[in-house]
Amino acid sequence: MTACATEPAANHENPENRDNPANPANPANADHGNGRADRPGCVITADGTYAARLALDGECWFPERWTLDGPEPYAVPLPSHQPEEPGTEVLPMTDGRVLIHRMTAGRHAFSLLYPTGPGTGELPLGAVECPEEGSRLWLLPPAPDGEHAYALTVGRGSTAVWLVAGGAFGPEHLAEIPGRCSGGVWLDSTGRMLALDRFQGGRTKTVVVDLERGGEVSPLLQIAEDSNDRLLLADADSGLLLIRSDAPSPGNARLGWGVLGSTLPVRFPECLRASDCAVTPFAIQPGQVLTPERCAVALRIDGPAGTWVGMWRPVERQVHHLPAPEGWLAGAGRLTEDGLLQLPFATGAVPCGVEWLEAPPVPVDAEYARPPERVAARPVPLQQAPLTGRAAPSGRPVGQDGPVPALPFVPAVPIVPIAPAFPVARGERAGGRTPGGWERVEPAGARPGHPPTNRP
Repeated sequence: MTACATEPAANHENPENRDNPANPANPANADHGNGRADRPGCVITADGTYAARLALDGECWFPERWTLDGPEPYAVPLPSHQPEEPGTEVLPMTDGRVLIHRMTAGRHAFSLLYPTGPGTGELPLGAVECPEEGSRLWLLPPAPDGEHAYALTVGRGSTAVWLVAGGAFGPEHLAEIPGRCSGGVWLDSTGRMLALDRFQGGRTKTVVVDLERGGEVSPLLQIAEDSNDRLLLADADSGLLLIRSDAPSPGNARLGWGVLGSTLPVRFPECLRASDCAVTPFAIQPGQVLTPERCAVALRIDGPAGTWVGMWRPVERQVHHLPAPEGWLAGAGRLTEDGLLQLPFATGAVPCGVEWLEAPPVPVDAEYARPPERVAARPVPLQQAPLTGRAAPSGRPVGQDGPVPALPFVPAVPIVPIAPAFPVARGERAGGRTPGGWERVEPAGARPGHPPTNRP
């Protein structure tokens, strides 16, 4: 399973348009402490069974669910009684329903959509509102279990994590984190450990939020004291992490990789450095438990010539450039354990299609990275984590494809799922209002539940 960090774009127009806020090639999407990242053209469940996107019919937007685990992919439109607003978020669940996030009368309303013959069924889940000006809310990437959905709310001085689907009583406030957070990456296969990029004190550092221990926060990335470090992707099987940091070149963020639970330093390969292109990883090959350096990584590359796909492995020192299919829902895709890359696309002739690309084989003479060192199967507080990195080998200039001296990777949690130390009730604070001012609102007649749904 690969978990990725995404935030909503301002609209869902053609991502090939460089003026579109959904395109990372747009200068407005430059990497900064509180900026929004682009959201892929569609969202795929962690197990790859379903996808969902906001589709356009003339001038009307409507949710669309894709079924991906059959012999051929097919789409089911889920239109409501009125068109959706551009920027409406949708997220697929593994039972075939689609979560939709709408803005209604200043409230963030959530419902589950499902096909009912020729029409669309809708189950209201409740709403969240906040009178604080400038507050934002967006859905986190699909949870590993596919049965729950989470949202992040950002206020002036704190960030809240909400369970918006899969709970017993509508939206539930789970955690309040000091500072303004962005991103969102799942670190385990249970949906317990959530990594967020927190902007605090003028710097951005990745922290881990334990959702089963009342939102307990611990550091994850602190490459250098004055660097901005963000987590982009994580794979729970191998522990491979894809990181963006300006530690090796202050003021210029670069892509690097590390291993969760290892004392080896973060590496910043030269082959991932491009001056005229935006390189964004969006999928990691799962199932490579003991060999994270051999995991294939899929890259979205946006440049002057357009958008295409890159494939890279940490053990290699080159990026393989591959053409993207016509109509690719840019940024969306999934790698299988066999190294096959699944890319959804939609054109006038093929409104619902998937193209498969095979990752190039690993050369037999590829240099193997040193096996990662593991830590105990429990959370490791920062004061107990190993803070010293290994210096670059003599004779290798710093800045080439190798470790950066004195830039340690700080492991905070292991790669294996962790059983809760004690039960923690998930719920809202007293009075129904959270410390950040966000409040759960129940619509009249709402009856959260899980009606049986059959695939059409």
